This record gives sequence, structure tokens and C-alpha cells, in this order.
Amino acid sequence: MESAKLIASLTHLLRDVGIAEDIAHDALIVALEKWPNIGIPDNPGAWLMTVAKRRAIDLIRRTKKRDQKYTEIARGTDLYTEEDVDLVVNEEIGDELLRLIFMTCHPVLSQEARVALTLRLLCGLTTDEIARSFLLSESTVAQRIVRAKRTLRSENVPFEVPAKEDRKERLSTVLEVIYLMYNEGYAATSGDHWVRPLLCQEALRLGRVLAEIAQSESEVHGLVALMELQSSRLKTRVNAKGEPILLMDQNRAQWDRLLIRRGLAALERSERVGVPLGQYAIQAKISACHAEAVSVEETNWVKIAALYEALYRVSPSPIVELNHAVAISMAFGPSFGLQLVDELLMEPSLQEYHLLYSVRGDLLFKLGRTDDARIEFKRAVSMTKNEKEKSLLMSRAKECES
Repeated sequence: MESAKLIASLTHLLRDVGIAEDIAHDALIVALEKWPNIGIPDNPGAWLMTVAKRRAIDLIRRTKKRDQKYTEIARGTDLYTEEDVDLVVNEEIGDELLRLIFMTCHPVLSQEARVALTLRLLCGLTTDEIARSFLLSESTVAQRIVRAKRTLRSENVPFEVPAKEDRKERLSTVLEVIYLMYNEGYAATSGDHWVRPLLCQEALRLGRVLAEIAQSESEVHGLVALMELQSSRLKTRVNAKGEPILLMDQNRAQWDRLLIRRGLAALERSERVGVPLGQYAIQAKISACHAEAVSVEETNWVKIAALYEALYRVSPSPIVELNHAVAISMAFGPSFGLQLVDELLMEPSLQEYHLLYSVRGDLLFKLGRTDDARIEFKRAVSMTKNEKEKSLLMSRAKECES
């Protein structure tokens, strides 16, 4: 998360997201070289920010005679001297990350470019990890990111939260990006950790900031509600070893009641706007059903199934259909859910989606078809890129052998 903050702050200073990313990486390399000798500083984020901003100012000074644009930017900022840097390194980052999101969500970029750039700059994924997530070659993703940064520079896309009329135009993409960022923290697509709490916290913070400046937008409050409610379960999603704990097995007594109350309040604000609920508000209502139930058995699965039907009408997708099948299985039995899941087996976009086979394995297991279930769990193992999730699915496969 420090990398994203550095990039956002440096972009504010340099007005060039590509150079900002390079300097942020340089600062992290300096830290890796020095910290083993001098020890980790009390405030690592401030230390990194100091190094990065001093390098940025050095760059501005070196190039100001050659590049009048940089000179003007440097003169126009409060961060022109090293003394000024010392004054700001301990200040709140503010909404610079939000400005960076609005910048990377500019209409001059394609949807694919926005997503790739967001995963790279805000979520800290490597080019290889992004490529594996979208089943693309690493070179394709790398070129997409390079072109996106070049376009932002050539089009002089401003580093700002736009005025109300322009903000509304970009709002749906910004919400999508913030939720993408949150989901990467809630269930990491790759790596050794299943959850990345700091990423979730930052996405939630950005959502709260956005809700303050777009109070009349139902979906903004809906997204905040969804993230608050899901965050209430974060601490129970993994055990002491970092191994995943599924929703059905979580200790609900440990769910964060304050976050649940905040989520329900945000959901109420979303509904008070008086427009038909969008995809985030409906998902928040589904999450609220879980939050308000004292146990899995007492969860209103019929209502959740109905909400997934409503969600499909607003935002149709095979993944929504898969979640609907799970809700149907919980409400009416696994054979009904399996029938719906089997209809999705031919869906092209889900052919490499590991959760399709994980869900099918679970339903087959509940129906006593353990040999078939084991095959599905192993198929899911071969598709996921997350090591913790692989371990979980392998244990489910072994469970079928006992």
C-alpha cells in the first residue's frame, strides 16, 4: 500500500504517473539496501516518502533548464525545497490516491487499460500477476500499461478530482476500480496471502472520502456499505496460519459489529436517495443478510436468492449466476443448485474460473458424490494462482477420499 501512496503523492508533484512509479520503486530499492544496516525506521512510510520526494525534486532541478514544463510545476508547488519536504512527510496523504484513481479512470483510456493500470499502481500487482489474472501474455499487459501511461502524459490528463459534471461521467468507472482494489485485498488473485487487509482498508477509506464529495449518489453509498459489511468479516477469513476460513465456518461472534452498523447506515443512505438500487447497493443488501444472521442456518437464503435475481437484472454476468446457484442450493438443497451450476459449465468465460469447479465440487460432496467432487476440487486447484486457496482446495479433495 505504501507504493500506491508514494506513486499518488509523486504524481501530484511531477504530473507524470510513469516517472512517479519509477521514483517510487527507486525509493523502495533504497530502503531494501539501507534498512538491513540502519534498521527499519519508526515511520517507514514517512522515510520512503522523504527519499522519494527528494529524488523527485532532484529530478525537477536537473531537468528544469531543459524542460520548461517541469520548471513551472516545481515553482508552483509547495514542495520545491528540501525544508518543505520535511514539513510535509508527516502530513496526511489526503485524497491523492483518489485523484490518482480519477486520473487513471479518464475516458482517454480503454477499460482494459484502466484496469491494468489500477492493478499495477494501486494494488501493487506485478505485470506477470496481472497477466495471469486475465489469462494474457506478460508482454501484452506490459505494453498495455506503457501505452496507458504514455496516453495520460500526451493528453495532459489532470491529476485532480474533476468538477461535479465531469465527475459524474467517470463515477461508475471509479467505483469499479475502488471495488476492484477492495476485492484484490479481500481475496487475492495470486501470491502467498489470501487476504491483504491494508488494501481493503485503503479502498474503504477512499470510498468514504468519495461518499463525502458525492453525497447524492446512491451507488457510492452502496459501495461503501458493501465494503463496510464485508470488512466486518475480514479478521475471521483466515486462521492464525493465514489459511482461508470460508463464510460458513467463520466465528460470527468475532465479526466487527461497529463496521456492520456503519455498513447498514451507509445502505440506508443509499436507499434514501430514492432511485432504483444499483449493483453495489444490492450486493450490500446481500451482505447485510449475512451480517444480521446469527448462524448459517438462520440466514435468509430465500431472500438472498431473490436479491441475486435482482442483481442479475441490474448487472448480468455468469459470476452472478454462479452465486445465485449457491444461494439456491442453500435455500432449497444442493441438487437444485447443481442443476444451475451444470448449466454454466458451457459458459466460455467461466472455463478457467476456478470457483465454478470449487462450487460444483462442494455441491457434489453434499450429495455424496465424493469421487466426482474430488475431481472438481483438483480441477479448481490447477486453476487458482493463490497458494492459500490451493491448500484449501487440496484439503477439500483429500476430504473426499476419507
